[in-house]
Amino acid sequence: MDATLFPTKGNLMISKSRLALSKQGYELMDKKRSILVREMMLLIDQARELQVQISETFADAYKALQNANITLGINTVQQISKAIELEDQVTINVRSIMGVEIPILGEIDSVILPQFGFARTNTSLDEAYYKFLKVKQLTLLLAEIENAIYRLAINVKRTQKRANALKNIMIPKYEKLTKDITNALEEKEREEFTRLKMIKNFKESS
Repeated sequence: MDATLFPTKGNLMISKSRLALSKQGYELMDKKRSILVREMMLLIDQARELQVQISETFADAYKALQNANITLGINTVQQISKAIELEDQVTINVRSIMGVEIPILGEIDSVILPQFGFARTNTSLDEAYYKFLKVKQLTLLLAEIENAIYRLAINVKRTQKRANALKNIMIPKYEKLTKDITNALEEKEREEFTRLKMIKNFKESS
């Protein structure tokens, strides 16, 4: 049997202390949940804007590529595309939001350098190249934001679960325990007072 269930002044102090800690823990968990939700909603708005930008840029890029295929020939465009280097310079760092580690990409180079000669190209191919690079940059940023949203959502769920456990289980438990011990001690004091009074009356009458 849990020793803290016995109605003693020591156990009453322990129960009150645990009740106070549970309430403080709930307040902290609730604040953390609110902050995480706010951050997540901001990122969701950013993700929506990025998705629109990516769709529009993709449409422009494919249109420019189609024009390049028509004006230069598909074979020529394919040969030129082999000169484009694969992206392997993406670095990942980490930042913390209320203890939640969020991966962030290192700064993406916004300077676009040509990777092919201009002898056999035209403005349509140049535009397609620029637009697809823009799509790459936007897609990397979207991946970063969506990953952050996913991690925040998981931690919001965990934080809410802990807050609910404190609110619905721990706090009521220690409120009841504190009340029961207090009542038991008060009853014990009344019995002791009555006993002492009876002894006093007995002595006075004898």
